[in-house]
Amino acid sequence: MRPIVAIVGRPNVGKSTLFNKLVGKRISIVEDTPGVTRDRIYAEVEWLNNYFTLIDTGGIEPKSDEIILSKMRQQAQLAMDTAHVILFIVDVKNGLTPQDQEIAVMLRKTKKPILLVVNKVDNRDLPDNFYDFYELGLGEPHPISGVNALGIGDLLDEIISHFPENLDTEYAEDVTKVAIVGKPNAGKSSILNRILGEDRVIVSPIAGTTRDAIDTYKEIAGKKYLFIDTAGVRKRNKIEENIERYAVIRSYTAIERADVVLMVIDANEGISEQDSKIAGMAHDEGKCIVIVVNKWDLPEKDNDSIKKHTKQIREELPFMMYAPIIFISALTGQRFGKIKDSIDYVIEQASRRIPTGLLNDVIGEAVMLNQPPSDKGKRLKVYYATQVGVRPPTFAIFVNNNELFHFSYQRYLENKIRENFGFEGTPLVVKRREKGERK
Repeated sequence: MRPIVAIVGRPNVGKSTLFNKLVGKRISIVEDTPGVTRDRIYAEVEWLNNYFTLIDTGGIEPKSDEIILSKMRQQAQLAMDTAHVILFIVDVKNGLTPQDQEIAVMLRKTKKPILLVVNKVDNRDLPDNFYDFYELGLGEPHPISGVNALGIGDLLDEIISHFPENLDTEYAEDVTKVAIVGKPNAGKSSILNRILGEDRVIVSPIAGTTRDAIDTYKEIAGKKYLFIDTAGVRKRNKIEENIERYAVIRSYTAIERADVVLMVIDANEGISEQDSKIAGMAHDEGKCIVIVVNKWDLPEKDNDSIKKHTKQIREELPFMMYAPIIFISALTGQRFGKIKDSIDYVIEQASRRIPTGLLNDVIGEAVMLNQPPSDKGKRLKVYYATQVGVRPPTFAIFVNNNELFHFSYQRYLENKIRENFGFEGTPLVVKRREKGERK
C-alpha cells in the first residue's frame, strides 16, 4: 500500500481548503457552513516524486451525540486508525479552543506521527496567539495559509519525512474504477461498506447523507478496484444549497471517471425519471453498466418477481437492453457475490477485440438477410467494418453514403454484432466512414 495521510480537526478550520490545495484540484466541498465534509474523502497527492493518499474528514465534535456528528467522529477515528501521518488542523483566527485540546488528547492516543498545522496564517508575521498552540503538546506548530498556499511546500517536506520506508509510492495501472450511483437512500453506501468489509461510509436513515464522491482502493481476490461512492443525485429543482449542487455535479463527474457504473435502484421504488437520466449519462459516456436492484429482501415476492421486475426495467430503459440486472440485498448479503462477478464480466466484455475477418463475415451475412435502405434510387452499400477501439467497443463501418446509413439500420447491425459476439454490459459505438463508390 502507499502512505496514507489523514487531515483531522474541529469543524470549519479549513481542512477541505488545505485538502484541495494539496491535491491540486477542487475535490472536497468548501463552504463556510461547519460540518460540510461528512465522510472520508480520498485523493492522490504527489510531492517531489513521493506519492501518497490524502484523506479529508468531517470535523470532529468530541462530545456530540447528534447522529450525523457522532458518525463524523467515527469516520475521523477510522481515518486516524488507517493513517501513517496525521495532520491536525487548527485555526489561528479563532485561537486555541477547548475542542482543540480534546482532539489533541484523542490524537496522542494514536501513537502516530502528528503534525500540528496552524491554518489561516495569511502573512509571514506570526500573530501572538500562534504560540498558544504549543500548549497542545504536539511539538512544533506549522504555520500555513490554505487559501494563499503559504507554507505548503515546507509542510509537504515534513509530511513525506515521516513516511515508513516499506510502502509503495504508486497505484498499479490495472485498476478497475467503479462508480456507485443512484438516488439518495437507495443503499449505495451500504453496498460499498459490504464490499469493503468496514463502515467506510456513513450509513443512516437520512436521505442524502453522503455528500461527496469518495475514492476507495481495494484488492479483491488478486484484482485491483477503485470504488467511487457518490452523493445521491436529487432532482435539480429540489436543490437549494450550493452544497447539494456540488454533490450533484460530482455524481455526474464520477460517471465520467469510471470504467464501470453500478446503478443502484431501490427495489421498493423502481425506476424513476432521475434513474433514467443517470443511465442515459452512463450510456452516452460509453461506460460499462450493471443495474443493481437493492433491498431485494424487502418487497413481497413470488416465483415470477425477478422476471416481472426485469421486464419493467427493460421497458423503462429500452436503450440499455445490454445491461445485466442483478437483485441483491446489501443488508443481508443476499446474492452479493454477483456484484464483483458482474463488474469483472462487463469489463472483460468491453475489452474484447474481434478479428476483422470474423467481423466482416457477420456484417456481410446481416446485409444479405436485410437489404440496406435506399433513397431516390440510390442504395446504401456497406463495404467493410473494423474494430477501432475498446472500452467501449468501437467499430468503423465504411459505406458509400453516410446519409443513407439510417439510425435504424445502424441499430440493426449493432444488434447482429451483439448476437454473435456478446458485449453484454457495454454500449457499442459505431462510426460511419464514407468511402467512394467502387467501380
